[in-house]
Amino acid sequence: MEPLWTPTAERVAATQMDAFQRRVTARYPEVTDAASLHAWSVSELAEFWQRIWDDCGVIGDAGNTVFEPGDLRTARFFPNSSVSYAENVLAERPGANSEALIALTEDGERRTYTWKELRSEVAALAAALTADGMRAGDRIAAYMPHVAETMITFLAANAIGATFTSTSSDFGVAGVVDRFGQTQPTVLVAADGYRYGGKSFDCLDRIADVAAQLPTLRRTIVVGVLADAPDVDHIPHGVRWRDYTAPHADTPLTFLRLPGDHPVYILYSSGTTGKPKCITHRALGVLLMHLKEHQLHCDIRGGDRVMYFTTCGWMMWNWLVSVMASGATAVLFDGSPFHPSPTALFDVAERERLTLLGLSAKYIDSVNKAGVRPADTHDLSALRTVCSTGSPLSEEGFRWIYESMKPDLHLASISGGTDLCGCFVGGDPTRPVYAGEIQGAALGMAVEIFDSEGHPVREPGVKGELVCTQPFPSVPVGFWGDDASHRKFRAAYFERFPGVWAHGDFASWTDHEGVVIHGRSDATLNAGGVRIGTAEIYAQVEHLPHVVECVAVGQEWDGDTRIVLFVKLADDHQLTDELQAEMRALLRANASPRHVPARIAQVTEVPRTRSNKISELAVADVVNGREVRNTEALANPESLLQYKDRPELAS
Repeated sequence: MEPLWTPTAERVAATQMDAFQRRVTARYPEVTDAASLHAWSVSELAEFWQRIWDDCGVIGDAGNTVFEPGDLRTARFFPNSSVSYAENVLAERPGANSEALIALTEDGERRTYTWKELRSEVAALAAALTADGMRAGDRIAAYMPHVAETMITFLAANAIGATFTSTSSDFGVAGVVDRFGQTQPTVLVAADGYRYGGKSFDCLDRIADVAAQLPTLRRTIVVGVLADAPDVDHIPHGVRWRDYTAPHADTPLTFLRLPGDHPVYILYSSGTTGKPKCITHRALGVLLMHLKEHQLHCDIRGGDRVMYFTTCGWMMWNWLVSVMASGATAVLFDGSPFHPSPTALFDVAERERLTLLGLSAKYIDSVNKAGVRPADTHDLSALRTVCSTGSPLSEEGFRWIYESMKPDLHLASISGGTDLCGCFVGGDPTRPVYAGEIQGAALGMAVEIFDSEGHPVREPGVKGELVCTQPFPSVPVGFWGDDASHRKFRAAYFERFPGVWAHGDFASWTDHEGVVIHGRSDATLNAGGVRIGTAEIYAQVEHLPHVVECVAVGQEWDGDTRIVLFVKLADDHQLTDELQAEMRALLRANASPRHVPARIAQVTEVPRTRSNKISELAVADVVNGREVRNTEALANPESLLQYKDRPELAS
């Protein structure tokens, strides 16, 4: 197979990855190429991560120990360190009046913040929170669209040592309470509404409902997105953003440095039972991971302009915030990527002179089908890198980037997850790009592909479980609210293969030492890049009359994954169009649009294990044409016949 793109020698020499390898080679002459560099990075963990601290410019006190050995869960990096994530993002740099943050909306609004202005905004909110009694260790939650105030809230929370958590404004009340109700915030920052696809969505009543169900809440700060002065009278503990921060407008910015393992934020990723998992991330761990991924794997440099199309409910939002720690400008876009036209994101890329544009595989497939060809219509000469994640990018998607977008850019297909807030495998700007392949394992990540018995698989094309066998800095602190033994945390990642991280991705190696991700190997759903749990769907649908039980799975479809919901109804009831519409409306209102299934089908029996658990994995295997795993564990394997060759799933 011929590569789609090969960097020129001049371009390779200009990358930070090449400069890093040359520095390593000066001490380790055996490091001669990408493969040997990766091998060194996982064999010399302490030196590798010390070099990331030094070369990528971490601000803080590293302490006297780089690596404290242990297993994947207990090992620690820089255990005696003292850092502030916000201090690294907002460090004073030359050009204080250059742009640090640009916030755009689908209707053309553009707000800019210089580094000096952003520091001032963060300082005012941090001072207001402190004056209001908020302290290190408190949780500050954001129920927000992708606007500047969301990032300001996060940085202000971290500046005072509070732990941040967020979800996007399109979530319904139940979805928000299921998340924030577990992490018990003292402050909620929420927007009065948001705009999407040319429509406005008022959130004030939802905010009031959410606030009323969070007993630990002491303040609800309402941001005016739809109105300059939103009505907060009916919102518990309500105050307008500007009224809250104005008295502290001239406060100097200070940072509270805390141990590197201090929780910086809590992200949510659902399992298949119960409420979403509250994944608690350590400040230094994600900072080190993002600096490495940005500067080495994506070649982000000071003065670059970076946009990732995301919401603040997806980990790519957290990833985007971190680009400022490399001196790059973060560009935010809030709204529909197809409004006012399918070229909306490319219009931004041209106008803002983006150097890196982050997209989802689903979006790339959509613009391809829409016949969009930015190469013919847009000046993308500033663009060096396109990132793709959220779901596997097809070979056709790879080719569209090079044939219809720009032929001389680095396409960095990346894959990791909310669970580590980073990447296991990703791009390398010094190596060729092949259609359908992620270029390789990320530096410092001991990635393997295991067969069902836990043995490494190296043969190209043989599918197995993507795993990581050695510690890395962004292994989470744990799950918020887990018991003292970390039972749920251990079960989520370390029980499939004892002592080895596995979070449910099918993968295979390629002839070029690259990786292909084939989708989920567990029952977690991947909707629009956000991993959600089937339990959130069941909690809504099974409240409807006549619905006895249901099973939701992901179906690989048209280069992406869509949600399919099978329902068992009581007595002789039939699945009517009206009942389907009711299910979809309920999920959209109480969970989020991403929870709404693409297809709904009726069944008379749900497969269960001998311990009476619903076997979503078996249904997913049947729907996707795979061999069913572990049928001997099923109490009613014959039930799987009705899930096969369903006409509803053929279109």
